[in-house]
Amino acid sequence: MHDSLLHDLIDGIRAGDIAPYLGAGALRGVTDTASGEAIPAQSEELILALNNGQPMAPRLMYEFPRAAMHVELKRGRSTVNRFLTETYANRSWTRSALHAALAELQAPYVIDINRDTQLQELYADRPHLLIHGIARIGGTDFRYKLYRYDGSAYAEITTEEADPALPVLFKPMGSPTPEPSFIASDADYVDYITELMGGFAVPAFLKRRRKGLRYLFVGLRMLRDTERMVLSDLIYANAGEPAGWALIPEPTAKEERFCARQGIEIVEADTDDLLAAIEETALAPA
Repeated sequence: MHDSLLHDLIDGIRAGDIAPYLGAGALRGVTDTASGEAIPAQSEELILALNNGQPMAPRLMYEFPRAAMHVELKRGRSTVNRFLTETYANRSWTRSALHAALAELQAPYVIDINRDTQLQELYADRPHLLIHGIARIGGTDFRYKLYRYDGSAYAEITTEEADPALPVLFKPMGSPTPEPSFIASDADYVDYITELMGGFAVPAFLKRRRKGLRYLFVGLRMLRDTERMVLSDLIYANAGEPAGWALIPEPTAKEERFCARQGIEIVEADTDDLLAAIEETALAPA
């Protein structure tokens, strides 16, 4: 039903006219290579992993940032950061089919709100720029760190040193590589979103690049206010214009209202449908 549209979206990603925006569902099917355990990506999965597999109080189970804030207050911010580093840097995970497909398409710009390293590993065969979201750090007005990967290692650079022609991986919630940096707790999000709204969490070259850009939201349910606020400000330059498309099977009324306000067209499809369309595109005769 959506085959034609999906193929058009894939062409747009390859051309750089559409930026994939990946949520937790993009990691579905990724497992620990030793234990077979699924990678914690969804909010509830992260909370359980953070709390040694045990549920927390219902008010804390609502959203990972709330649970992370509770742990931070009791055991320190370093406890949450160690957990995320251990989870995503010190364990071996199977390859995400969607991330691999986007790398194969050579997507020029990808936003990934997960904290894993899949994209960085897949783009390690080419020079690229990496943007980490940061929070609650003194000595800077900005809420990001910018790195250039030269084909062998990352080096932190200034915005002025960035080559905007390089592929860009934007990890707003951070990752453990090249150095651990995470947006995780409520306090992190309050600081990050405040500065994001003020324009201090996106490099200047990317603000220019995103004008007129459209997005394909994949693996992201538009239900939690925290994720919706981050999304709204990351695509701010498209205010008043169509923002793109969201793959959401069986969307709720809340998701429909939010997407309508943002100018996002809902496509009732899922990551598997997108992957199938990418495979068809790869097999099609030139």
